[in-house]
Amino acid sequence: MSREHRRARRVAVNLPCVIESVGQPTVALHPAVEAVYRRVAPDTTSIGRIQPGFIRDLSTNGAFIGCEPLPLLARVRVGFELPAYGSVDAVGWVLWSRETDCEIPDALGDPVPLPRGIGVLFEAMPLEARQVVAKMAR
Repeated sequence: MSREHRRARRVAVNLPCVIESVGQPTVALHPAVEAVYRRVAPDTTSIGRIQPGFIRDLSTNGAFIGCEPLPLLARVRVGFELPAYGSVDAVGWVLWSRETDCEIPDALGDPVPLPRGIGVLFEAMPLEARQVVAKMAR
């Protein structure tokens, strides 16, 4: 039985990328809505930070990026070259991070390295790029 719980298939890749923490635009709400509206506060401490990384696993919904970890809920722009498509600019949210490299045992007890980095859920990515990723993951 598979332990995979993700909705979208993913593909292992090694794509260089640039990650930029872009922040969330301010949204003006009607006073009646603002009085009852609650949301999780996005990270603002890393806005403007630009750094290199490598996309290690990619799906139509998100990616694992090996890089210096960013704060949880940082809104990021990820730029990369996708084979058979070209340049991609995606926007997403850091949902998890691995602060340092580690290892876990596989089914046979052999070590599996897990690099430090971030898990990004894509908010926006061109439809055509998502279609190319879906084909790669089949």
